[in-house]
Amino acid sequence: MTDQSDQDLPIEIVRHGDGTDGAVAAAPRARFRKRYLLLLFIPVLLFSGGVIGLYFQPPGLQKFYEITGLQPGAGSASPIALPPDIEIPQDMVETMRVTDVVGLARLLPQGDVSIVAAPYGAGDARVAEILVAEGDRLEKGTPVARLDNHDVLQSAVLQAEANVAIREATLMQTRVAVQNSRDEAQAALDQARSAAVEAKAELERTRALFQRGVTTSATLDAVTAAEQQAALAVTKAEATLSRYASVAVADQPDVIVAERNLDAVKADLTRAQRDLARADVLAPITGTVLNIHATPGERPPAEGIMEMGDTAHMMAEVEVYQDRIVQVQPGQPVELVSTALGRTFQGMVKYIGLTVGRQGLVSDDTAANTDARVIRVMVELDAASSEIASRFTNLEVIARIDTHATPQQ
Repeated sequence: MTDQSDQDLPIEIVRHGDGTDGAVAAAPRARFRKRYLLLLFIPVLLFSGGVIGLYFQPPGLQKFYEITGLQPGAGSASPIALPPDIEIPQDMVETMRVTDVVGLARLLPQGDVSIVAAPYGAGDARVAEILVAEGDRLEKGTPVARLDNHDVLQSAVLQAEANVAIREATLMQTRVAVQNSRDEAQAALDQARSAAVEAKAELERTRALFQRGVTTSATLDAVTAAEQQAALAVTKAEATLSRYASVAVADQPDVIVAERNLDAVKADLTRAQRDLARADVLAPITGTVLNIHATPGERPPAEGIMEMGDTAHMMAEVEVYQDRIVQVQPGQPVELVSTALGRTFQGMVKYIGLTVGRQGLVSDDTAANTDARVIRVMVELDAASSEIASRFTNLEVIARIDTHATPQQ
């Protein structure tokens, strides 16, 4: 029965004293417990799906593991050979084998890029003139630039050449003087010998006259003294001639001194010519001008005046992870794909590096693995691919080394 106070309330009061009211309240509680059981069942479903995905892989996931060399599970002994933001072209994926080695590479000329720097000893010289343009094909030793100290060094060469000419004339003059002195000494000796013969004959005649009493003793003494003087003159002339006749003209002391003076000025000329050579920047290799860093009027930059490379023979530098290098051999065919150009290049493994270093070709992703250990593998492009790649030095490409193929000789 309802009290009068209950009737005055704005809402109806339900009393749970009897069994009928309790059954009505128990139904919502049962539905609430079933929802909790469904929430607990979701992690079980996720875990089961992950296990099935690892061991019962769909075709797409299986292809991914074949390409990257990864192994399912908690970690992998074979890291991914490419940065995560690099997408392998579909054509390469379709022809790829499980044994293939994939890695990032860059195109470069044979022998890599050569830096053309200012010659040693250029000092504060500035670039006066650039003699070539980008794309020019040059032979080794061709002047590519000229420095502003060229005129000063050219003057030093001209002065050294003049000194050489003076010393050459001095040497010639010395040789002629020595030869003339030798001839004069010979003539003086001949003259002294002739006078000695005449004096000796005069002495013999005077003695004969003295014995017959025709001449005096004073005359005999005078003639004897003259004969002795003539003999001494011969001795003196012989000594003078021996100074020049004992050795050849080229070995005379005066000639040797003149030759040494000439050698000294020739050394000065050579030094001046080498200094002048430093005013011209020469091509260090036979190749193509790839990039010019300097302009007339400025000092040669630290990165060099320009870059050159033998683009007639292009190569590719592939970085292969150290755990995959055992599969790579010289002569194996290599396919290189440029995602930027949409082109494919062909080549073969030329040689394999001898050192293990850090990975240098990485993506811009800050989370990329920059501590990976790689070995350089140099790939030589064929003629057709090399001609196309000659315009794209340092282009990043994806390399696929077919380790299943028989290496070419």
